[in-house]
Amino acid sequence: MIEHFAHTVKGSGPGLVLAHGAGGGIEPNFGPLLDDLTSTHTVVAPDLPGTGGTPRSSSPLDLDATADTLVATAVAAGVERFTVLGYSMGTAIAVRAAARHPERVTGLILTAGFARPNNRMRMAVQVWRELLRGDRELLARFLTFVAPSDHVLEAISTADLERAVTDLAVFVPEGSPEHVDLVGRSDTTADLPGIAVPTLVVAAALDRLVPPALSRELADGIPGARFVEVESGHLVAAEAPDAWRAAVRAFLDEHP
Repeated sequence: MIEHFAHTVKGSGPGLVLAHGAGGGIEPNFGPLLDDLTSTHTVVAPDLPGTGGTPRSSSPLDLDATADTLVATAVAAGVERFTVLGYSMGTAIAVRAAARHPERVTGLILTAGFARPNNRMRMAVQVWRELLRGDRELLARFLTFVAPSDHVLEAISTADLERAVTDLAVFVPEGSPEHVDLVGRSDTTADLPGIAVPTLVVAAALDRLVPPALSRELADGIPGARFVEVESGHLVAAEAPDAWRAAVRAFLDEHP
């Protein structure tokens, strides 16, 4: 694992570190929130291996090492203590960072996340991983089928749907295979009872990729965690940015 991830730093105020999802990135996963977050916080936005400016890993990703490097990246950027806002795979990284670095992590916001995959999610991840070995357009069709909520998917015209599939096939980050493998291996259930920082868990109520029951498991496992739902499929930034922003903002204002 490299010493630091490539990253951007924007804003001023208390520290906030972003942990993006598998096959995602800072802009696609957090874009609609960034202006609001940087208005009150110093936001450190790392690119996980194989995305943005961070090279692809030559070996399988390790959750401990990934969490350690996320923390080291923030500290190297001059942010000594911070809340971690994790999305999807980033929630596992965030929880492990809090467990391993309690002197650094002051809060957690876990969106569309999981402590460990259930059978439905594990099967989806296995299909995702196999499709990464072959036709990227077929992979894009699978992700476009499973990630949005039903009402969003059915509201798209045929032409727009085809354009979305084409755009997604081009976007797939080169580090996606390692990300997806890490998702399949992640299990933070043993970490949850020891998390002692304010925590907000945001479930995507219409999520078919990471079912909302897995967010509930996170909230139930972390002492004192707050649980909210937003009406969205897995693509929360695209489907419910205002509701997500409001939930995150309320938590940050309460725990400055």
